[in-house]
Amino acid sequence: MNAKAVSEYLTGWLQEEVKKAGAKGVVLGISGGVDSAVAAVLAKEALGENCMGLILPCESSMEDRMHAQLLVDAFNINHHIVELTNAYQLLSTQFESYLKVEGEKGRLLRANIKARLRMITLYYSAQARDYLVLGTSNKSEIYIGYATKYGDSAVDLQILGDLLKKEVYELAHYLEIPEVIIRKPPSAGLWPGQTDEGEMGWTYEELDAYLETGQGRSEVIEKIEAMHRRSAHKRKIPPIAYIPPGCK
Repeated sequence: MNAKAVSEYLTGWLQEEVKKAGAKGVVLGISGGVDSAVAAVLAKEALGENCMGLILPCESSMEDRMHAQLLVDAFNINHHIVELTNAYQLLSTQFESYLKVEGEKGRLLRANIKARLRMITLYYSAQARDYLVLGTSNKSEIYIGYATKYGDSAVDLQILGDLLKKEVYELAHYLEIPEVIIRKPPSAGLWPGQTDEGEMGWTYEELDAYLETGQGRSEVIEKIEAMHRRSAHKRKIPPIAYIPPGCK
């Protein structure tokens, strides 16, 4: 990949999309991970002061907070910290007072509250500023639906959506993202010790290789395609029940 050419294309693309929408800039969540770091630096290069980063801790690790702060300081990105832990705990307690689910499903339900709270916060900030919400999902994640529906998938623009995870890393090196962010295991920070690869059951290297070449271990390919099928609804607008002539 020609990282310089891709970087220049994406900054130009973002400028054009914001202009077409009649917006003034973009807001995005900065998690402390490599995807949001790359998206944030591209947005800063494209839009300057009209790029707003939000650090949105919600029972988050101190490491993630430190890495997010490191990124915005290193690139002088306008930012705010909005602490969501209290809101999350209040909501989860309220929800579980009438419907409590235990085990793995319950843990995922609670984690998805966090992603949707962040979405609400981003859109509040965007609407107040006449900005768009910039997503940070890459091509690999989008293919398997590795996102919370109406959470981190609810955005106006996906600047990394045509980049495999490995290509995001290439851009990260080109943009001189701090090495500590590049080296850390990818994680959505949904619960202590959670990692993307641990939750998926395969590595990004295997996923990227399959998407790029169609090759891989048969058991991994079967799981990837099963996840792709199950998550199809995340990549489509909700179906409308069109009423046929004569029924009305």
